[in-house]
Amino acid sequence: MVSRPVSDDTVHLNEKVQIAAKILVVGHFAVGKTTFIGTMSEIPPLRTEETMTQAGEGVDDLKGIKGKTTTTVAMDFGRLTLTDRLVLYLFGTPGQQRFVQVWEDMSRGALGALVLVDPQRLKESFAVMDLVEKYGIPYAIAVNHFDGTPVRSDEELREALDLLPETPVVTCDARDTKSSANALMVLVRYLQSRTRKE
Repeated sequence: MVSRPVSDDTVHLNEKVQIAAKILVVGHFAVGKTTFIGTMSEIPPLRTEETMTQAGEGVDDLKGIKGKTTTTVAMDFGRLTLTDRLVLYLFGTPGQQRFVQVWEDMSRGALGALVLVDPQRLKESFAVMDLVEKYGIPYAIAVNHFDGTPVRSDEELREALDLLPETPVVTCDARDTKSSANALMVLVRYLQSRTRKE
């Protein structure tokens, strides 16, 4: 599906070349990145979550977030085989600004990024999108709908997030395998279309 190797992880299996593609799953604090990777990974996901403490109360804004007791402090990692030739390695980044230094390392070799956004907290996505653009990573937007979140039109989302016309936008529920897989496929198809134009 991808016309060129994207990392040094290319291995030979059954005389076929298997392409390993690094995909970032990014988004602001508490948007559902850990849940998304846990839903999609075919292996037990690697998680670096720690319990939130009183020391973080003045740093991590929990307004409008219910039941959040842990936070990612390094990364999440999962693996998903799409075809017999294409395997996605999913890397989730921490959402807080204090972990920005992790981005430079995480972005190396990334084929693309799926940017999760919360329709109730769209402004919090701006800093994350700035980072993705800073590192030149092509991306798609996945609007993570939780129970009771408002439904926004595609046009409203594009205007609020100031997206280019070609940037894909898809709705998903990070807890649901089918809709999360669809979000990843939208990103992969977008990356394929960009590869063909190069």
